[in-house]
Amino acid sequence: MSKDRLSVYLDRDIMQALASYADRRGQSRSLVAEAAIASFLSPDGDERREAAMAKRMDRLDRKAARLERDLGIGVEMIAQFVRFWLTSTPPPPETERAALRRLGNDRYDAFIEALGRRLANGPRVRQEIGEDVSTAAKE
Repeated sequence: MSKDRLSVYLDRDIMQALASYADRRGQSRSLVAEAAIASFLSPDGDERREAAMAKRMDRLDRKAARLERDLGIGVEMIAQFVRFWLTSTPPPPETERAALRRLGNDRYDAFIEALGRRLANGPRVRQEIGEDVSTAAKE
């Protein structure tokens, strides 16, 4: 099959991207450029691009839904804890409030340290909740 020669001028960044892509794929620059031009000129190219965009948008939609779910879990968890704490903890006597405030500050600092360790290393609460809910549903 004979091929016609075409000379084109490319921006340096595009040329580097072409060379890098061709090297990663183990193909010639000419072959990669020919495939890109053929794809661009293909009548179903628009449909393929639209399908790819729809796939990406679906993936983003699922991620947004998971984020919304996780945020809802976090808000509900905090609300439940605050409600439980407020209904079960009597106010301290006035004479003990200063000492309890210091103790509360120390405990808060310890909590923040533990939270930092958990976020860096441990499983997330949302992972535990997901496992607990699915396990309870099976029983």
